[in-house]
Amino acid sequence: MELGSTLWILASYISLLILCWVFAWVLYYDLTRTHLPTEIRQRTKLRCITLLATFLMTLAAGAEKIGICNRYKIWRLALNGIPPLTKSGLVIKDLLFDGVPVRVYWPKTKAAGNRRGVIYIPGGVGLLGSRAAYERVCRYIARESDSVVVSVGYRLAPEHLYPLPVLDCCTVATHFLKNALDYGVDPSHITIGGDSSGATFAAAVCQRLTARKDLPRLRGQVLLYPFLQALDFNLPSYQQNHLVPPLFKKRAVKLGLMYLTGKYENMDRIMKNAHVPKDLWSKYRKWISADHIPEEFKARGYVPFEPPPFCEDLHAICKKGFDPMFSPLLAEDEAIRRLPKTFILTCEYDVVRDDGLLYKKRLEDNGVPVTWHHVKDGFHGIVFFIDYGPFEFQSSRSSLKHLTHFLEGL
Repeated sequence: MELGSTLWILASYISLLILCWVFAWVLYYDLTRTHLPTEIRQRTKLRCITLLATFLMTLAAGAEKIGICNRYKIWRLALNGIPPLTKSGLVIKDLLFDGVPVRVYWPKTKAAGNRRGVIYIPGGVGLLGSRAAYERVCRYIARESDSVVVSVGYRLAPEHLYPLPVLDCCTVATHFLKNALDYGVDPSHITIGGDSSGATFAAAVCQRLTARKDLPRLRGQVLLYPFLQALDFNLPSYQQNHLVPPLFKKRAVKLGLMYLTGKYENMDRIMKNAHVPKDLWSKYRKWISADHIPEEFKARGYVPFEPPPFCEDLHAICKKGFDPMFSPLLAEDEAIRRLPKTFILTCEYDVVRDDGLLYKKRLEDNGVPVTWHHVKDGFHGIVFFIDYGPFEFQSSRSSLKHLTHFLEGL
């Protein structure tokens, strides 16, 4: 018994030392390899959240290396966070739409007729997003816009690689459009949207479904700080914000590659665009180029980038990333012209800011009405923190208010 107690105490001290070492490393990493611009309000709060996230990610990576658990499973649990403790004022049900799990939110208030519907796709780079993680966001949209919201529980990579998560979202959208009346929704007033990679999926699904004549037309699309192309990782926003948390440039490319292929390698060369052949540069330069970014967004510094020699092996690994279902910005004009009214939210201190700006230009050039809101002090993931009490940012609520005003105006 005494030996067992001694071993237990020794193990506790060792565990504590390991945790202290990990935290010290995370603190050093954060202070030396991240950059928090002074223009971001509530910087201390973001710093604390970043430290906590990096600490948990580091522990999860360590747990995976010693065979305890896959790191992504731990990250998913952490992202789910603490369930909302307050009453929602909504009717909430978990259902299946043609085999895909969804969570549906109905306002309790009476409506004169069928309500508008919103299909919301969680972010998380196709690896981490879940209905539980985005519970607060979906509750807010349902309450504030008086809409029926469908949150999509698509399958996750690396267990289910691209394009399976997007196809799950297509399945849900198709089912909802066909059966909207069964859920008290006007089929002609359905909008699809999401944030981060959820916005990527929403843009891809919207392009795919607007070509179908057997479905009601989507009323709108909502794209919150979307990732939209895997061609150029050296646009001004990638250069300016590569060290701004929570979505560092390397993290964005690394996780995106994991979602696409199930592994990551040669990260440095991909980040320098060595995976893109000259013929694709020539083909897509009319849509993806720093020349199409307004000068005001280059004020913090931009250096024209010359990619290294093309690598055929990298192209073979990444070529699926040039599919419009992965990179909606690469869709042809014919597909872009069919798109509905669009709301785009961009954040100044976000590596994928310029994807949103370029998509805005493409939509407007093809006659698609765009409502654009730019968060001048914002960073990637800002709306995720809505109704998270002390973790909520001032821009979280104001950004979602712009979204709900767009929905009300459709």
